[in-house]
Amino acid sequence: MTAATMPPHKRSRDEEDSLSTTTSTMPPPQKRSKEEEDRLSMLTDDILLSILGRLNSRMVVRTSVLSTRWKHLPWLLPELTIDIKDFLPDPCPEPVEENHIDQAMVSLTKATRSFLANQRRESAILNLDLRLYLINTFMCEIGSLVRDAVDGGLLKDFELAVLDKTDPRDCTDENMLQRAKEMDSFFSTYPSVPHCLTWLSLQNVNFGNLDMHHVLFECCKELKHLSLYQCDTGFWSLFKIDAPSSKLCFLELIKCRFGRLEVACLPKLEKLSWDVWVSEGVPLAFGSVPSLEELELSCGAICDQNAFKLSELLHGTTSIHTLTLDFQGEKLWVLPEMKQLCTAFSKLRELCVRGIFVEFDISWTSAFLVAAPSLEVLQIEVWEHPCDADDDREGSFSERRSPHWEMDFQDSKNLHLKELEFVGFKSLEEQFAFIRSILQRSPNLEKIVLKREEQCDYCDAFDVPSKFPKKDEQDMVAGRIRDGIFSPQIIFDD
Repeated sequence: MTAATMPPHKRSRDEEDSLSTTTSTMPPPQKRSKEEEDRLSMLTDDILLSILGRLNSRMVVRTSVLSTRWKHLPWLLPELTIDIKDFLPDPCPEPVEENHIDQAMVSLTKATRSFLANQRRESAILNLDLRLYLINTFMCEIGSLVRDAVDGGLLKDFELAVLDKTDPRDCTDENMLQRAKEMDSFFSTYPSVPHCLTWLSLQNVNFGNLDMHHVLFECCKELKHLSLYQCDTGFWSLFKIDAPSSKLCFLELIKCRFGRLEVACLPKLEKLSWDVWVSEGVPLAFGSVPSLEELELSCGAICDQNAFKLSELLHGTTSIHTLTLDFQGEKLWVLPEMKQLCTAFSKLRELCVRGIFVEFDISWTSAFLVAAPSLEVLQIEVWEHPCDADDDREGSFSERRSPHWEMDFQDSKNLHLKELEFVGFKSLEEQFAFIRSILQRSPNLEKIVLKREEQCDYCDAFDVPSKFPKKDEQDMVAGRIRDGIFSPQIIFDD
């Protein structure tokens, strides 16, 4: 699969920038001269298809009317992305207006009908990526089109993102229950659709009155990527996944209100990402996940959440090589431990500890170096947001207290650590001391990357000057880090 034909959600940022630059240099069809059209038309089909693969579905249809040379090409594309955003006004108002959604869905349905027309297709579609709003009026026709394409052998893999215009904060349980009912009805009416789904993204769906496991893991037998944004089976509910035949590789949870998620069996799962949970204790438990290699946990602990032992959460995992822990500037939700982590950390190669409140001690993170003797890359991010005012936190988050991990690190060494990345670096003595302590424990450390603090859009309004070392200060900072003893490469990334 080339970058040109790859769906946008699978492209890297560099690839997207490259494609944007390439396509932006192409003038609109109505502005091209006859000579330009002729030169393009002389290209071979594979090159023209590569060009079309860089465009959104709306532009592909428009481009196909350039000449008879181009007319058949859209129906030769092996991969299609039909995104509702391409049919909305640009710029689009926020929130999206009802009439804009209806008009966009009319256009999207028309485009889907055109691309899936059997009489025009000259080859099968290897992958269809469809992103739309859940509106019954249109879902019936789209469901029929996809079903017929699957049953006729025209469509192999199907990717579906069901969007919701409602802000999650304004979405009631009644709304979420209704969306679950509509999704279940859609899958039941067109069973061929979930059977060929390989990628599914849902927003604001409450499966409290339905069997969530049946809908997502028994109906969607080919599913490899599942993304759930504010989806659950009810507030503080237990959800257990036991799917030994599942092909799921990537599970993403964002603001899902499970009281606890138990992954009893997902043999193909390679990556799990959970951003914000509501559990009072350990939010996640693993059973059989032999392929799990990447785990991302991100949450700003609220008042009624208790800290837990990371070793308890990781129990049952044996192959994790990349771990991200993001505390989002709030209190730590992990309890002090070191030896208990050794089993789960035995294959760990990359560790990111993010969102450490700026007033917290950071030396406690050295415990992870002891528990992970094969660690090669360590990233530390300090959280300091000017917009993070105490009055915005009152009543929601716990009091922030610096961690106290009283541990004997002795003379432990990490011989594999090659790179340290420090995000939010400032010329503070405690940060110099921390970096030098890492150098002392890691004799093979080759590179230190110092990055400017990461701030949000709200921080920009405060116009607070950065404390990151200026150009004329960087040699002095590097000298203080090396301390005449060490010799790592030091990179300032501002």
